[in-house]
Amino acid sequence: MSQATDVISKAVEDKADSLQELSGKIWSHPELFFEEKFAHDTLTEFLEKNGFEVERKYKVDTAFKAVFRQGSGGANIGLICEYDALPDIGHACGHNLIAESGAAAAIGLKAALEASPATSGTVTLLGTPAEEGGGGKILLINAGAFADIDVCLMVHPAAMNMMATGCLSYMAGNVVFTGKAAHASAAPWDGINALDAVVNAYTALSTLRQQIHTNWRINVIITEGGVKPNIIPEKAALAFSLRAPTDKELAVLKGKLADIVKAAALATGCEVDLQFAVDDRIAYYSNMIPNKQLVERYRQHWLSFGPADSTITPDHFWASTDMGNVSLEVPSIQPTFNIGTAADVHTRDFTETTNQPKAHAATRCVSKAMAAVGWDVLTDSALLKEIRESFQQQLASLNE
Repeated sequence: MSQATDVISKAVEDKADSLQELSGKIWSHPELFFEEKFAHDTLTEFLEKNGFEVERKYKVDTAFKAVFRQGSGGANIGLICEYDALPDIGHACGHNLIAESGAAAAIGLKAALEASPATSGTVTLLGTPAEEGGGGKILLINAGAFADIDVCLMVHPAAMNMMATGCLSYMAGNVVFTGKAAHASAAPWDGINALDAVVNAYTALSTLRQQIHTNWRINVIITEGGVKPNIIPEKAALAFSLRAPTDKELAVLKGKLADIVKAAALATGCEVDLQFAVDDRIAYYSNMIPNKQLVERYRQHWLSFGPADSTITPDHFWASTDMGNVSLEVPSIQPTFNIGTAADVHTRDFTETTNQPKAHAATRCVSKAMAAVGWDVLTDSALLKEIRESFQQQLASLNE
């Protein structure tokens, strides 16, 4: 290890107990998207005590920005904290560990800078709420929060170690069919059955699954289907999510869904309202494009810090995240790391593991690796140039 990585490792280990306590507090107080007031306050208080200049409620009520700057000029290293939870099952995606990792990496990189006063640079830790369906990072992108950041680093807990995770593009929405109520026995001919429209759409979408690419996804539930059997349903609704490896492919899948929904309305005589958004705050999550140079530097440093499990799983498309949108703005990575469980994310078993000592130990290891990557970028202008060139090439390939 270099002197800088030794400093990073020591800084993170010196804070091991307080970092675990920080994560545990968030774990014990799960909050849904855009409601993360406790996590916001807990994290910002911790970061201020550790020497960061903190801006609370940064562009979004439960977002924050914590900065350490040394000298003038130099690269700006972006790090990410997530901290929203899931309904009923709490931190089953391990966002308490993502919050811990962002804080730990920021502390490690700050220590490395302080140990090298001649090195200029900035550490920017962004608290990004509402990853679980709210698109908090998209709001921050639109507000310019990533405009001055050179690279952005984040890790995600999982049951395996993947270096260049390729998350899927994602879009969610709702469909509401409106028909006409009538007595189902006395005068059914006077009604227009909205439930029939929903059933037709659901069946057609299920059939479409046979003919789409293996890495495309269509998931649908019926959310409303009428009020009483003896009333022709005048309103029925479904909710859907779509996923594909790229935004371009997602647009194709979106068109297929729109055609099916319109056909179901036409077949039944219903009116239809199709909304390609859960609410006004989010349109879609883009696919993740991990930067090759950052991935390789992260892999090298992660192995040098001696993870408990050094098995690397082949990269594949894995879930969806608004970090994908960030990766289209600045060179980014989001490796996954094994926290010592075979359970998948979004399960109760995974929730339990995210507050166990083995999970915190794994989190400190990946935090050190992120900080070391940040140090490489700060001190190697040729590397940053290569990262930027590769990023532009990746963006160009998406439009081919």
